Amino acid sequence: GTQGRGGYFDEYGMIRDVMQNHLLQLLALVAMETPISLSADDIRNRKVEALRCIDPIKMQDVVVGQYIAAKGQEGYLDDKTVPDGSITPTYAIAALYINNARWSGVPFILSCGKALDEKLVDIRVQFKPTSGNLFEGRGVSPNELVMRVQPDEAIFLRCMTKAPGLSDEVAAVEMDLTYKKHFQGSLDLPDAYERLILDALNGDSSLFVRDDELAAAWRIFTPVLTTLDADKVQPDAYEFGSAGPERAKQMLERLGFFEVVKGDGITETEKKRMIQQMESFSLGERA
Repeated sequence: GTQGRGGYFDEYGMIRDVMQNHLLQLLALVAMETPISLSADDIRNRKVEALRCIDPIKMQDVVVGQYIAAKGQEGYLDDKTVPDGSITPTYAIAALYINNARWSGVPFILSCGKALDEKLVDIRVQFKPTSGNLFEGRGVSPNELVMRVQPDEAIFLRCMTKAPGLSDEVAAVEMDLTYKKHFQGSLDLPDAYERLILDALNGDSSLFVRDDELAAAWRIFTPVLTTLDADKVQPDAYEFGSAGPERAKQMLERLGFFEVVKGDGITETEKKRMIQQMESFSLGERA
């Protein structure tokens, strides 16, 4: 939660504070075409190309929420630094669509929130079901590539495979690259701002936002932010320590997602969100 910092946060809300900048940067890096080189200009050119192909977000593709007291924890409005009756969202989920040949029809789902059930930043690439699946109807879920940014950087590839033995049961298995596990003794990952300060000193602007990139980002989010502010949209309530508003789950179902309890891997409380009929990306930040 905000824990006494709500006065600052309340001026901006979750979309401006996290989604429009941090999560959109992850989306651009995932969705961009391969740059001509690793130079700052070539990388940022590709990011801008991807962002310019994204339609402005529509209200029907957004759910906002605000956490309430639960599990002995105060709600957002209980924070003494938050204005009485504030409708500032502490949670947001949005579906974005990139209108180019590679990503046409693929939903990119951005979600972020405070006071959720886990603190996690990850990118989840969920693949289309294959045609002619011999194990159809036996609990087969689509394969999934997971890139965890925080905590404990890692890459997982989850695949469905036949379980050992004489039965025809299938199970999810993981190919696991957890950095701390595989680079013991040699891993010293800098904090985010340490890396940026070093890049600035070295004259490397690859990870910095250019003005045309900033303009492209605000073009995507400004219409929905204007509507939320002008119409004084009331955020959906969700309990402190929960997975977010119920309508967020309904939105995922509408997009073809379903919730299943995770197997071994990633974090203790994490849940998998698998796609049924389409390939999709999900980028999220939960705190």
